Parts: sequence; structure tokens; C-alpha cells
Amino acid sequence: MRGFENILKIPELRKKIVYTLLLLAVYRVGGFIPVPGIDVNALEEAFRGMSGNMMGIYNLFVGGALSRASIFALGIMPYISASIIIQLLTSVMPYFEKLKKEGEAGRQKMTEITRYSTVGLGLIQGLGISQYIVGLNAQAPGVVPHPGFAFTIQTVLTLITGTIFVMWLGERITERGIGNGISLIIFAGIVGRIPDGLAGLYRDVFVLQQTSLVTVIFLAVFMFAVVAFVVLMTEAQRKIPVTYARQVRGRKVYGGQSTHIPLRLNTAGVIPIIFAQSFLMFPASIAMFFPNSGIVETVNRVFSPTSALYMIVYAALIILFTYVYTAIVFNPQDLADNMKKYGGFIPGRKPGKSTSSYIERVLIRVTLPGSLFLALIAILPMLMARTANIDFAFGGTSLLIVVGVALETLRQIETHLLMRHYDGFLSKGRIRGRR
Repeated sequence: MRGFENILKIPELRKKIVYTLLLLAVYRVGGFIPVPGIDVNALEEAFRGMSGNMMGIYNLFVGGALSRASIFALGIMPYISASIIIQLLTSVMPYFEKLKKEGEAGRQKMTEITRYSTVGLGLIQGLGISQYIVGLNAQAPGVVPHPGFAFTIQTVLTLITGTIFVMWLGERITERGIGNGISLIIFAGIVGRIPDGLAGLYRDVFVLQQTSLVTVIFLAVFMFAVVAFVVLMTEAQRKIPVTYARQVRGRKVYGGQSTHIPLRLNTAGVIPIIFAQSFLMFPASIAMFFPNSGIVETVNRVFSPTSALYMIVYAALIILFTYVYTAIVFNPQDLADNMKKYGGFIPGRKPGKSTSSYIERVLIRVTLPGSLFLALIAILPMLMARTANIDFAFGGTSLLIVVGVALETLRQIETHLLMRHYDGFLSKGRIRGRR
């Protein structure tokens, strides 16, 4: 409790947290404002039983906004998809690679391109959602009492505006709040669905008696173990020793000390999970354009979260995006150049290219178990949900995102505490990586 009490003693940190909570509250309130021209009750009736398919997963990531056809029904997913495209292009197109090397000016230009790409993707996905909602009239008559061209234009413009606003909220949280705004928005959407998930679980166990209490207790213990392993693997490090040569400048002596480079097993955090899930939602977004042709049912059947194909593709994408994102955020060559500049070296390795190659080789080896762990935790609860008939909202994907985002946010808060010479959250130590 001392760590949380110390938060209130730092005005700057207190303002950041309050600012973040207020913007997340705005996002949650907006998730309950429906698009005009839709019968929300009929829409929610049509969405019942979709928790285990692709539409249900999409609905989970936007905090249930899709089932309510709210102004934030697209959520932050178009922005994430645009970010994936831009970051992948950075590795294959010279223009984007050049922008990345231009520093702050290049970063601002890439951010601008990402924003325009978000609007374009939001236009496509918004049009697909509008057609999908109209197509639900066949399942629940009255979802859209007056479909037509005017309804489509109105819905698409509303959804695009909502996505732009959510993107703005995420950027403001990142710049003026605490934590990563985009991740926190997804975090808030998933956490916001927990009460409904608990209510559904209670109904299945005690009212409908579709699930035994023993099964629920076993899964609760399993989820607790998953959280523990997520924390353990997220904080695990591979330390590379570094020694700085002693330098004498005038009457002062610099260097002559030993330290280490902490390489985390999971450098990419929860980003690979979010990227992989966003990538898998693409077929569902395309299927929305053909609501009554059977394509939606085919996509839901083939890409069902409990199907073998979905699990294999999902695990492969997580491993792929873990390596891709790690390569983007961690540059061994820059690290080796900085070490050489300040007289640092790895014992047994020559400064420069040899050091860079060694760090890259260690990073590749360290990332492998981290990526395999993420993939295993993501698909293992799916297998259990398949046999125990538990709502997919309690799956490994949501659990990984919630735990990962919470840990990253706590790290940033603890950094502020340590900068002001306050104790962290742990009474006998600090979150690893901030010592």
C-alpha cells in the first residue's frame, strides 16, 4: 500500500493518472452511445451466442461496442491494422526505412501516414459493419428499421469519426497520461467485459447448469497459474555483461566499471498478441460485406477460435510478430555503436560489428522461448474452453493483454516514483528492469 500512497504525493504523477482515467472513462461512455437508426435491443439479441466466433472476438476487443452498434464500434482496430502495415513496410521499402532514420521529423511523418491510413481502413471496415448490421435483419427483424443508402452513409461517417476520436484519445494518453494509450484502450475494453462474462458464467453454472462448479474452480486455478507464468516470463531477462574502459581526463577518472545489457525474453510485450488478433480479424471484416451469402458463416466456422486451423495460424502469427516487432524496437547495431563511443565492450568480443552480431545472435535465441511462451498461453485456454464450454472472454488472449498492459503501466508508474526517491510497489525490491 505504501507504493500507492506515494503516488498521491507526486502532483505530476497524480495528474497523469487522473488524466488517463478520465480519457478511459470517456471511451467507455462512448461505447454505449448507439449509431442512429438502429434498434439496440434487437441487435443485442442477434449477437447472443457469438462469443465463440470471430465477430465475438472483435466485439471483445472493442469492449462490446459492436453488439451495441455504438459510435466506437470500430474501436482502435483500424489504427492497429494501419500501424502493422506501416511497420512492415519500414523493413521492405526504402522510403519508410529512410523516414525511420530521420529521427523525430521522420517519426512525425510516419505518424501522419498512419493516421491517413487509419481513415482509409476505417472507411472500408465501417462500410462492412454497416452492411453486416443491415444483414442481421434476417436473423432478428427490426435491427435496422429503415435500411438504405442514407443509413449506410450516416453509419460509415459516424464510425470513422468515432475511430478518429478513439485514436486521438490513445495518443493523448500516451503523450500526457501514463502508459501506452492504444494498449490501455484495448485493456479497458476487455476489462469492461468482465462483469458480463462473470454474469454469464454464473448463469451457466447455477441457473442453466451447463457447466459444473468443479470445472470452473479448476479453470480459475489454471488462470491464476497463467497470470503467474505471464508475469514471470515478462520480467525474465538475459543479462549480457559490459565493461567500460577506464579513461583519465584531467584530474577526473571515467569508466572502469562493469554493468550489463538486460535482454528481456519478451521484448515486444503484448504487441504481437494484438497484431496477430488484428490480422486474423481481416477475413471477418471482408465477410461483413456479404452478410446473407453464407460467407460470414463460413468464416466463423473456418476461423472459429476453437478450430485447429485458427490455433495454428494464430500461434504462427504470434511468433512471427514477436520477431518482427523486436527487430523494429531493438537495434543491436545502434547499441554496439553507442557502447564503442563511450568505451564500452563485451568481454571476449571486439567493439563494433562483432559486438553487434553477438547481441543479435543472443537476442534471436532469447526471443524464441518468449515467442513460444506467448503462443502457448494464447492457445492453451482455447483448448480448455473447447472442452469445458466456457465463454471465450476468459481466454488466453484477453488474459495476456490485461496482464501485459498492467505490468507495463506499473513499470512507468514505478519509474516516476524512483525518480522522486520514493519506494516502488514492492516492499523488498522493485519491478525487475527498474533496479
